[in-house]
Amino acid sequence: MFVTTRSTSTPQGLRSGAAWLSCATEDEIDGFLGSLSDASLLALPWIFEFWALPHQLPPAGAWRTWAILGGRGAGKTRAGAEWVRAQVEGPRAADPGRARRVALLAETYDQGRDVMVFGESGILACSPPDRRPAWEATRRRLVWPNGAVATVHSAQEPDALRGPQFDAAWVDELAKWKKGAEAWDMLQFALRLGTHPQQVVTTTPQNVDVLKAVLRNPSTVTTHAPTEANRAHLAASFLAEVEARYGNTRLGRQELMGELIEDVEGALWTTAMLEAARAEAAPQLDRVVVAVDPPATGRGSSDACGIVVAGLECRGEGPRDWRIWVLEDASLSAASPIAWAEAAVAAARRHGAARLVAEVNQGGDMVETMIRQVDAFVPYRAVRAAVGKAARAEPVAALYEQGRVRHLRGLGHLEEQMCRMARHGYQGPGSPDRVDALVWAVQELLFDPGARASAPRVRGI
Repeated sequence: MFVTTRSTSTPQGLRSGAAWLSCATEDEIDGFLGSLSDASLLALPWIFEFWALPHQLPPAGAWRTWAILGGRGAGKTRAGAEWVRAQVEGPRAADPGRARRVALLAETYDQGRDVMVFGESGILACSPPDRRPAWEATRRRLVWPNGAVATVHSAQEPDALRGPQFDAAWVDELAKWKKGAEAWDMLQFALRLGTHPQQVVTTTPQNVDVLKAVLRNPSTVTTHAPTEANRAHLAASFLAEVEARYGNTRLGRQELMGELIEDVEGALWTTAMLEAARAEAAPQLDRVVVAVDPPATGRGSSDACGIVVAGLECRGEGPRDWRIWVLEDASLSAASPIAWAEAAVAAARRHGAARLVAEVNQGGDMVETMIRQVDAFVPYRAVRAAVGKAARAEPVAALYEQGRVRHLRGLGHLEEQMCRMARHGYQGPGSPDRVDALVWAVQELLFDPGARASAPRVRGI
């Protein structure tokens, strides 16, 4: 007869078991397996504490909510399913566990059934034969041999949570629920059985109020992992493709790194706006410029030097047949003025830029002097700011809203600053040097009197 046992405590050795096996010698592995009884060998594949990644194990302490934030494929569903197992299973199949009434809450009933119950990392797939629950389709629930019950609920029907009561809950993909706040509130009122009811939230984070409120709650603990952490169970081609497409982008930080990316109130640029501007490659461009926003000082502790490369595509003779392409963010924290001047000139050479423009409000004539020391013949123009940074940036942001600007990949640091630039000022640390350089580049492409006659003329910048 197949029998497994679940301990109510987790030995520290089990927590590092998988890591030990991955680096143990063949003789060490043979010795370890040979030391186990037949029953222990049969049970080992089902002891999740032995195989789990660190972010898949519940933190210690008297928390009420455990939020598992992770990138796509980071192992969140498996962690949620195994946590439910740990709550309902006792030491033996017929013994009671810590919980007897569990809520499985997904955005829809179908998603709860297909992912949380029947999914490849769902509860049924994770359960050993002697304690696998039975699925009662008409009642949308799992029933364990010891009598514990887990019922699937839909976040689209929050009021359905008014009657039931639970001592544990698993909430999946909270960040994408359309009625997230209502469903979450109803679950909190229903989670009232036992001495210390608990819930686990498994989600890829998004900038939504309900998730941010959960994370701010003092009774919430959090574990986090990127997609890469679970690479042993993911196709190498998948990892290579998503990293190539989304690496160093705000969407990649959210979907692959599992970071909560927030847009500040009144932001001129949003994550959605920048994702809509994403492009794989630029066409043949009519004019390319490099814009420089030098730091106030040349010391390494000063703000970075903003260096942005952008080009103009004129697709016809009409007033709307044009587009701006942002090609590279070459900004750097330079130890000396000559270092950022060399980087700016190198960017101009790399892209065949028609001109290098630099703001001189801070450095005055010194800015041109540094650039000329690197290349005495580089086409150069000094620009001086007459209004504040937000006022200069706002009309450029309007071009993004109109679909006039495209971004190549690899501009993550620039885009982070852009999403922190609000109408009432910059809401990030330091100075928005990369954004300043972007604004100067766009202005130069649209207003340079020496540009070709077909270049657009846009009022208001």
